[in-house]
Amino acid sequence: MISDGMAEVLRSLRLGEVSDPARACAQALGAEGVVLSLLVGPAPTAEPVWCHPELSARFDELQFTLGEGPGPDAVSTGWPVVEPDLGRVRPERWPALLPAARDLGVHGVCCFPLGIGAIRVGVLTVLCDGDRRLSEQQYTDATALTAALTGAFLNGRPSGADGNVRGFDMSLDPPSGLRRAVVHQATGMISVQLGVAMEEALLRLRAHAYSSERPLGEIAADVVGRRLRFDDDVSGPHSPDGGKG
Repeated sequence: MISDGMAEVLRSLRLGEVSDPARACAQALGAEGVVLSLLVGPAPTAEPVWCHPELSARFDELQFTLGEGPGPDAVSTGWPVVEPDLGRVRPERWPALLPAARDLGVHGVCCFPLGIGAIRVGVLTVLCDGDRRLSEQQYTDATALTAALTGAFLNGRPSGADGNVRGFDMSLDPPSGLRRAVVHQATGMISVQLGVAMEEALLRLRAHAYSSERPLGEIAADVVGRRLRFDDDVSGPHSPDGGKG
C-alpha cells in the first residue's frame, strides 16, 4: 500500500497543483533526488523532464554521455534496476559509470522504466540516500509513481483550467525545447557522414566524448558547428582544417 505522502503527491499531480514535481516526488520518496526522463528521437534517448536537485541532473547527464548505467539498463530490459549501494556493484557491469558516480557523490540509484510490455516511454531515476538502503515502502511508492506516470504518458491528461502545462501534463509530450537537441542533431549528421544507423552514430559520438574526456554536448556542438567530422574511419574524427577532433 502506498504511503499517505505519495498518495497526496499523486492526487496533486493529477490536479496540476504541483509547481515542482521532482522535488515533491523526492520528498515523498525520502530520496536524495529524482529525474523523470522521456524517450525521444529516432535513436531514442532519455530527455529530462523533471529533475531535482542538481546532483540528479549531473548523474543523469553522466548516464547519457556514457550510455551505460541503471537507467539505460532499465529502458533496455523493461525491468526496474535497483542498486541502492553502487559500492557493491561489480566493476565490469558499468566500468565507466561507477568511478564517475563515486566522484559525484552518488551512493545508490534505482531506475524504474515507464512503459507497458515492449512499449518504452521513459524512465524514473531515484537517487538513494546516504544509508544506502531502499525500504519496502519506498519501492512500493516508486512503482506506484511509475505506474501513474506511465498512464499519463500513454493516455494523456487534460490541461489545467489556466491552460498551463503542469504536473502530469508535463509528461504528455516531448519537451518543447529539448535540452539535448544538439546531440540529436549531431547524431543525424554523423549518421549521414558515416552511412550508419542512428544508433551506431550515437555510439560513435559517445565513444569520442569518453575518449577525449569532454562533455557529450560539447562534442555534439562541434559536429553541428562543422568543427568536427566523423567521416574518416581510418584516422578517427577530425576537424575540417586537418587538425584532430
